Amino acid sequence: MAAGCTRRTTLLAAAALLASATLRHAAAADPTPTRPVVRAGVLKFGTVSWELDTVRANGFDRQAGIDLQLVELAGNPATQVALQAGGVEVIVSDWLWVSRMRSKGEALSFIPYSTAVGALVVPAKSAIAEIGDLRGKRIGVAGSPLDKSWLLLKALATDRYGLSLDRDAQPFFAAPPLLNSKIASGDLDAVLTFWPFAARLEAKGMRVTMTVSDMLEALGQPATVPSIGYVFREEWARANPAAIAGFQAATNKAKTLLAQSDAAWDRLAPLMQAEDDATFRTLRDRYRDGIPRRWTEEERAGAAKLYALLARLGGRELVGDAPTIAPGTFWTGGA
Repeated sequence: MAAGCTRRTTLLAAAALLASATLRHAAAADPTPTRPVVRAGVLKFGTVSWELDTVRANGFDRQAGIDLQLVELAGNPATQVALQAGGVEVIVSDWLWVSRMRSKGEALSFIPYSTAVGALVVPAKSAIAEIGDLRGKRIGVAGSPLDKSWLLLKALATDRYGLSLDRDAQPFFAAPPLLNSKIASGDLDAVLTFWPFAARLEAKGMRVTMTVSDMLEALGQPATVPSIGYVFREEWARANPAAIAGFQAATNKAKTLLAQSDAAWDRLAPLMQAEDDATFRTLRDRYRDGIPRRWTEEERAGAAKLYALLARLGGRELVGDAPTIAPGTFWTGGA
């Protein structure tokens, strides 16, 4: 067996063992569960934990007829492996990944979690006011050259200003915490990063020049399409309609509470790891900004339009062999 296959098999087995151990522990605490169990793979301090912890703390899962259990995993790749291995029922990812997996024959589905993506952030006194001002500047980019926000920024720079940011600027690709550190120390002129890290910079007095939603609007794309969502196996959802409907109902209640109640956020402070009140408030407000307001056929059609653009910009490396979004990517089988 090839080394890559061996490593993947090991990862799958490890993820399944970790999730099953978590479930056994929960079962020992409640030996006679009467509600269907939904295991969600999460990162300990990820923003998804804020919502799912709110579900559990307020009993929204029990009210919806399910037992939500959180399985903490080490990173986003680990959550994907755990889902594929059957170690958890739900994770959070983007619909591009879901479509790509469906195109490969793995029937995953997506329901919305958040419309928040990220932003281009600059120091408060920076002379950078628009994308055209990025010529010659040092730009930190969260992730890789295939990051969707980077592809959109490059497209807009070319369309509006005739700039090739790969050539006319100095991109630096790294993890978000490192980028935050580097722009704070003056080693970068701008940072294009994910929304929680942009919020932390904003709380420190830095300026958001453009959000990814602004970029989408400027490119004629829908800006309210949920960027990430809860992802699950379609086969599981069809076999457990009460479980997936209960999960949707419970998370919707959590979103409503977090949108309306400041007090609901106070108990989340340890999970948020906000170092001061300004950071706490900015993280809270940006989460609220990202709560999806609509999820209709119009938004799903908008996602298909955006997919076509990203497929053109990122090519096969980003979307695989499928030129259009895979049918069934978005779950419509429940409320």
